[in-house]
Amino acid sequence: MLHTVASFLVALGVLIVIHELGHFWAARACGVKVLRFSIGLGPPLFRFQSKANGTEWVIGSLPLGGYVKMLDEREGNVAANELHQAFNRKTVGQRFSIVAAGPIANFVLAVLLYAVLFMYGIPEQRPVLAAPAMGTPAAAAGIQSGEVVVAVGDQRVSTWQDFRWALVRAGYSAQTLEILIDNTPDGPGSKRLAVPHAPADAVDGVSPESLGLRLFRPPSPAVVGTVLPDSVAARASLQVGDEIVRVDDQAIADWESFVRIVRASAAREIELVIRQGDVQRAVPLTPDSVLSQGQTIGRIGIGPKIVPDQEDLLQVRRQYGVGPAIALGVQRTWEMSLFSVRMMGKMLIGEVSWRHLSGPVTIADYAGQSASMGWTAYLGFLALVSVSLGVLNALPIPMLDGGYLMYYVLEIARGKPVSERWMEYGQRAGLFLILCLTSFALFNDFNRLLAN
Repeated sequence: MLHTVASFLVALGVLIVIHELGHFWAARACGVKVLRFSIGLGPPLFRFQSKANGTEWVIGSLPLGGYVKMLDEREGNVAANELHQAFNRKTVGQRFSIVAAGPIANFVLAVLLYAVLFMYGIPEQRPVLAAPAMGTPAAAAGIQSGEVVVAVGDQRVSTWQDFRWALVRAGYSAQTLEILIDNTPDGPGSKRLAVPHAPADAVDGVSPESLGLRLFRPPSPAVVGTVLPDSVAARASLQVGDEIVRVDDQAIADWESFVRIVRASAAREIELVIRQGDVQRAVPLTPDSVLSQGQTIGRIGIGPKIVPDQEDLLQVRRQYGVGPAIALGVQRTWEMSLFSVRMMGKMLIGEVSWRHLSGPVTIADYAGQSASMGWTAYLGFLALVSVSLGVLNALPIPMLDGGYLMYYVLEIARGKPVSERWMEYGQRAGLFLILCLTSFALFNDFNRLLAN
């Protein structure tokens, strides 16, 4: 719990600081005096006032937001010698840029985080397919074991994660999917898969598993290759190189048979018999209960040992130079932003369930899980949430940055500012809408907790 909370607070702090720094730097560039820069809301825990520019730097007691307070005649008297530094005295273009700088800063952060990941390079699984189960769309399409996915429609893929993402983007609006494959007896070709209608409340939407597509895993011994930090396995002192001989009274022949037993043992204590060298020992543990594809499964947080001659077949590591990495970061940020907007639109018209909406509890859970998986997974999580925060704040909802941008667009079109009366009505409507969205998100959060 402490690890999850700490991971969440660090993520939240970074995202809020970057967002508010965007407003701060834009305000200073436009000659606006900043009275207070606050990270967090509520009574201050820490306060420092700069002698250089008079800005008060504050850390609030509630870490769920932040703000930049600027000099403004609408919020109090302004000395005559400071009128030129008041926000309300600036041109509509300057005010627009100051407000827009917050979401833009979040998008820039996402680009940089994705670029770092692309430059570092992460070993990922190749999209090699296993034989599908009978009766699935993949089986009907003639998918064979060992075939490698090259593209989904016109979207090229080189990793399993790319494949999942391409399916999600294409599957919500398609009745059939064409996937290009390689490593077949007849050479490269294509297969067409019928896409079953995904219920509006299906959180995972279109996924490889929903089509009968599974990641290929060659027969491998039940030997531990990786142990996730702070997992059930780590707490039970399992180590890399441990061979799993038996689970309860059932002998284990290979890794797949072991996985099937663990998946079927959610929240139920099992006893593993482990062999390390010539020494055997019994390890009792209780797999975590995890919701996956609408089913509750067990998970203990270990991965198999990969045989060296299979590594090139199953994994790929992509590394890029600075320029290409930044270009890919921009592309990934744009794709994620566009997908978020489309999903919000589908929620509004009822094509996608509001169960997709997540609140702070779910985000905190993902923060803890990604931090346990290593710094690369945590950076990927930060980039994703930064995109989501940028998109959310850019929505034309009063009280959010996008609401103020909407007012400024109307001001440019009308040639005069929106009246204070209509802005007040808008603020009330915006507050009501934000409270509704927050309530939905928290309701979903606690539903997921109870389901798990």
